[in-house]
Amino acid sequence: MDVIDIASTQEWAALVDGHARDLNLRSLFHDDPGRADRYVVTAGDLRIDYSKQRVDDATLDALFAVARAAGVEARRDAMFAGDPINATERRAVLHTALRAPAGVVMGPRTTDGTTVNVEPDVHEVLERMGKFAERVRSGAWRGATGKRIRTVVNIGIGGSDLGPAMAYRALEAFRHPKIECRFVSNVDGAAIAQATADLDPARTLFVVSSKTFTTIETLTNAHTARAWLVAALGEKAVGRHFVAVSTNEAEVAKFGIDTANMFGFWEWVGGRYSVDSAIGLSLMVAIGASGFTEFLAGFRAVDEHFVSAPLEQNAPVVLGLIGVLNRNVLGFATKAVLPYAEELGRFPAYLQQLDMESNGKSVRLDGRPVSTDTGPIVWGEPGTNGQHAFYQLLHQGTEIVPADFIGFANPHHPHRNHHDLLVANLIAQTEALAFGYDRPDEPWRSFAGNRPTTTILAPQLTPFVLGNLVALYEHIVFVQGAVWGIDSFDQWGVELGKELANRITPELSGDERGVHDSSTNALIDWYRANRQA
Repeated sequence: MDVIDIASTQEWAALVDGHARDLNLRSLFHDDPGRADRYVVTAGDLRIDYSKQRVDDATLDALFAVARAAGVEARRDAMFAGDPINATERRAVLHTALRAPAGVVMGPRTTDGTTVNVEPDVHEVLERMGKFAERVRSGAWRGATGKRIRTVVNIGIGGSDLGPAMAYRALEAFRHPKIECRFVSNVDGAAIAQATADLDPARTLFVVSSKTFTTIETLTNAHTARAWLVAALGEKAVGRHFVAVSTNEAEVAKFGIDTANMFGFWEWVGGRYSVDSAIGLSLMVAIGASGFTEFLAGFRAVDEHFVSAPLEQNAPVVLGLIGVLNRNVLGFATKAVLPYAEELGRFPAYLQQLDMESNGKSVRLDGRPVSTDTGPIVWGEPGTNGQHAFYQLLHQGTEIVPADFIGFANPHHPHRNHHDLLVANLIAQTEALAFGYDRPDEPWRSFAGNRPTTTILAPQLTPFVLGNLVALYEHIVFVQGAVWGIDSFDQWGVELGKELANRITPELSGDERGVHDSSTNALIDWYRANRQA
């Protein structure tokens, strides 16, 4: 594949050789009183203030020139058109089709350039999901003993867990009052044991989420859950207490799940982009079909913005390019995501997978080594807890960490005074990080400032706004991957460790011994010597 090495272009040289490293936020705001009004973009219900990033008009112009040289717009259009832009797996990338409205033709392109329209299939699955979710919510779906379902346990891993778990927590205010969802991903037996310890099997429904229905962690947990249920209710109960999100009918049926209760998705949906697919079934049970429809509408609003807005007003493009500036020109290796909303407690972890699995790559689409640094390390915690943990480093440490602050004008709880204090802290932190505070007589109390932040605000955290947020970050990751010339949609880096684990597992309890280095052999020997049957 012919890929531009962006670092070899004149546009990149102009960006790197420019004066971005010399910009200081105190001076930028002093010299440009209108900066706070101009350096704002909107997408959906999100107001995005990037005026506290270390950019000026000349730097932004250089960034937009880099985007055009890298072909960001053409690659974006190719993604929405269904071209196989996931080059290493020869697949289209069409998570955006999951939230396209009925009647819009979208799908992968065939070799002759025609489009295979997936819209009817997408909406058929959504309709089936909605009917099933409403049956569970209303009590029409009953367990084997005739009792209503009170707990839904989602069993998955990676995108099949992080997405629905994050969204379930985020949308607490919209959940069914008498149905709880729990999420099991870790193959550590403590996870499934804790999730089921206080449950009534007769009132529990398991959603097993695995596209291939062969993911070892998910299937190990699923079989343990199955044994737990069968011990209480018998084999015949499996069909009333298990449903599947998968495409492997044979394995689903073998497990004992009626394939009529199997909800599929497609190879053009990557796991970390799948929360708005059937992977969101447990979320749909929690917030209802109408709430899930609003969630999808939030995605779609940002998709349409990403496709139609000019680069200079395009929120994912602007923020993606600022991320490139921070990573490649200013040399900031990490990025913090700091939601000032307790409900978004899992959002940083969700974005960690989205960004680091997508853009943690060291070769370009053509197989050659990258000539720039790629994806940042993404991390974060909700405010104000983080202020009493790691903000010391953010303000006075030697490592500068660009940060996204996320907040809302209105809470879902009645404690207005709490919320005003929370938002005051959000705004104050961005001010302190940008402008600092000089105490020459007490240098330990000085704050250098000039530490970049973006502030993302919305009226309230709703399904629509959560969809806005997820889609915004999806497309930010896309823009950066396009600039770096990498495949943001494969994840070969997770394969080797899994392959080796499958080899080592029988060695831990049997007499087999593979060929390993001396350290690995010693670790296996120690475990075998201390393992109790």
